[in-house]
Amino acid sequence: MTRPAGKGDFFMSVSKYEILNQERKIQHKKKKVAVYCRVSTDSEDQADSFESQQRYFRQYIEHNSDWELYEIFAEM
Repeated sequence: MTRPAGKGDFFMSVSKYEILNQERKIQHKKKKVAVYCRVSTDSEDQADSFESQQRYFRQYIEHNSDWELYEIFAEM
């Protein structure tokens, strides 16, 4: 028995759905994430802050499996 296709009706075979799902999985890529770190003075504690910022963001990105570190931008 077939149903007439009306407005809003959508029929898809199981095999077509599986093919589309596989294509979507292949296209899934990690997001490239950039980091911006900044310190305002040349003092020693600011240098430590800069290192801490980099370490924090590297770890934060590593814990997200959908992200990839692209680059760390810095202003000192």
